[in-house]
Amino acid sequence: MANPFAGTVHQNLEVDEADNDSAFEDDDAQSTTTSLSESIYNYRLEHGRTYHAYNDGKYIFPNDDRERDRLDLQHHLFNLCFKDKLFFAPIQNPRHTLDIGTGTGIWAMDFADEYPDCQVVGTDLSPIQPNFVPPNLSFVIDDAEDHWLWEQKFDFIHFRLMGGSFKDWRTVMQSAYESACLAPGGYIEIQDYELPPKSLDGSVKETALERWGELLIEAAKVASRPIGCCESFKEWLENVGFVDIQQQVFVWPTNPWPKGDDEKTLGKWNLLNVTDGLEGFSLALLTRFLKWEKPEVDVLCAQVRADLRDRSIHGFFDMYEPLLTLQAVLTRV
Repeated sequence: MANPFAGTVHQNLEVDEADNDSAFEDDDAQSTTTSLSESIYNYRLEHGRTYHAYNDGKYIFPNDDRERDRLDLQHHLFNLCFKDKLFFAPIQNPRHTLDIGTGTGIWAMDFADEYPDCQVVGTDLSPIQPNFVPPNLSFVIDDAEDHWLWEQKFDFIHFRLMGGSFKDWRTVMQSAYESACLAPGGYIEIQDYELPPKSLDGSVKETALERWGELLIEAAKVASRPIGCCESFKEWLENVGFVDIQQQVFVWPTNPWPKGDDEKTLGKWNLLNVTDGLEGFSLALLTRFLKWEKPEVDVLCAQVRADLRDRSIHGFFDMYEPLLTLQAVLTRV
């Protein structure tokens, strides 16, 4: 099989020196064992935001309308970055696909439309998915940290932006490996982000933007829900026993500071993505685990928004795309 990652992909971003307005304003800017019950919809209300009720506290980001809209916007950002690819695994004619942490279900819906002969399952702690979906798609309330009880074998298991969701990624990876949920030749694909934001010219150093990323990492450690650990994925997957692991890294600029129309568009959409999500990213982590007061969080978010809009700060987020296959280890099944 040809290597689907012939060389690591990492966009080359160059600063647009002709457009460096630091005062920039952007105008474009059922689980198999768990039945749905009223308690699942009895969301935690905290600081004006709502959070999942099933296994309350495990997921540290909101599930309200504001966050749902942002998640759908973020899906568009992925489409821009990946040139409308929903995945990179070289799967062909999949029969069963599992989307872990499906959120609003938008990726699963697009995948189900693209592969109408594939049975797609999307899982999440929150029942925030729509009722009208492709006939080959179903959503269930499930916790990936619980014992995996799937009867069918999946050709493809998909994780997207699950940082902060698991106490230990290795346990979830081990579940996927040991439960024999992958069909022979099946693939797992993980898409996640790295913190804190980076810059090649040092312009992110000692900014509120950098401090914010470091604070989220610190709070997530206290919460035992680590984020910003993508660089360890490959080693963890190898230790679990997965084989043929490939990885590429994309970058999302913090605003339209780079040269190039595509890069500017990506930065514009990511600016909207992060500024819209900033409060949701920060509130539970900083108030629950670092014991901040909400007004303190509000001040930090205002400072970070200013940095995000400052085109003299050439920041970016690394987006990791590890791809792995069980083809070699499941031939015995």
